[in-house]
Amino acid sequence: MSDMQLYILATIVIIGLIAVFKFFILKKRSSAKLSRLAGIAFVLIIAGIAFGDQRLLGYSLMGAGVLLALIDVVLQRRRK
Repeated sequence: MSDMQLYILATIVIIGLIAVFKFFILKKRSSAKLSRLAGIAFVLIIAGIAFGDQRLLGYSLMGAGVLLALIDVVLQRRRK
């Protein structure tokens, strides 16, 4: 692994830890928050951008993120 990939991996891990902290520890504050599925979609899209130099991996992650975001939109509309 190159240095750049290690930095990107470390950034993704840190963002994941922040997300876990936000969802579980600061759960008492209620505001307009993302659903878990939307949060995962967001992380996948950011990871796809980060790994953009490897086209297959980058586009796959972004595609999976967009797909999860669309599924979340459909589920949210059905609940309302």
